[in-house]
Amino acid sequence: MKETVDKTMNAMTLEEKVGQLFMARVPEQNQVADIQNYHLGGYLLFDRDMEGKGQAEVKQAITSYQEASKTPMFIGSDEEGGTVSRLSRNQIVSPPFQSPQALYQKNGWDGIKQDIDRKAQVFGELGIQLGMFPDADVSTDPQSFIYDRTIGMDAAGTSHYVKLSVEEMKKQKLGSTIKHFPGYGNNRDSHVEIVTDNRSLDELRRNDFLPFEAGIKAGVDSIMVSHNIVSAIDGQRPASISKPVHDLIRNELGFKGVIMTDDMDMAGLADFISQEEAGLQALQAGNDMILSSSYSSQIPYILEAIKNGQYSEEQLNQSVERLLTWKVELGLIK
Repeated sequence: MKETVDKTMNAMTLEEKVGQLFMARVPEQNQVADIQNYHLGGYLLFDRDMEGKGQAEVKQAITSYQEASKTPMFIGSDEEGGTVSRLSRNQIVSPPFQSPQALYQKNGWDGIKQDIDRKAQVFGELGIQLGMFPDADVSTDPQSFIYDRTIGMDAAGTSHYVKLSVEEMKKQKLGSTIKHFPGYGNNRDSHVEIVTDNRSLDELRRNDFLPFEAGIKAGVDSIMVSHNIVSAIDGQRPASISKPVHDLIRNELGFKGVIMTDDMDMAGLADFISQEEAGLQALQAGNDMILSSSYSSQIPYILEAIKNGQYSEEQLNQSVERLLTWKVELGLIK
């Protein structure tokens, strides 16, 4: 595998490497041209990419993206199930993917496994590798915004859910992403505002970190970092652009895989900093991949930052190596 990764990487220009760091929202126009101009690492499908389309048309679009890309792309879609499932909302799958809680209430842990097996089949037919799940947030308050997207259990129950999901996804060759580190808990919604979490590090370690540790132990591929400001780790900036948060993932939790940001368009970050600076700071903090729709301004900004020494080629290469390794593991790069 290392040989394949090295060979792919050695054939890349600097621009191509920087493009690999971007999991972009599919743009409204120039979808194919942008893949070639910006060398994007992946496309994340949203509702507008599926509206009024059937399975065949979605598959055709994905095929056209892969054909346009020199390096095979990650194709992702948020498919947690329940309120967050692009494929269900647009009736590309029927019956719709259900939420983890609904699956568990109906068929226990077996229901969770069967759902992953079904997703693997659907994703395989369409050409999707990443479902951007499971959700590792510990939420026990039905009033909290994240609750419906979680298994709705305490840290032990959530840890079991994460472990089981990651193991089944590995078996099915599906890319796994646990989120939203350091854990939303019962906090407010950073899609719409800047959120500060004032819980102690001790409480986070005893509670919210546990499902992430379970996921890492089970061999999870990637961790998504939230835009919450977690004052016990870094009171100055959102977790997604905080070096202390990323250092904790690498050093304390011992994670060696891909770290990615949550969607850069969310208010928790967008109200805090410009998109160009956010992209650079996300990389400086230790992310390997940026979820963004502002890549056309972020990529030139990052290339400039490499030129003037604000972001090192050594760090760039480490991130690209992690991303390409994941692509080889998923069978995208042969």
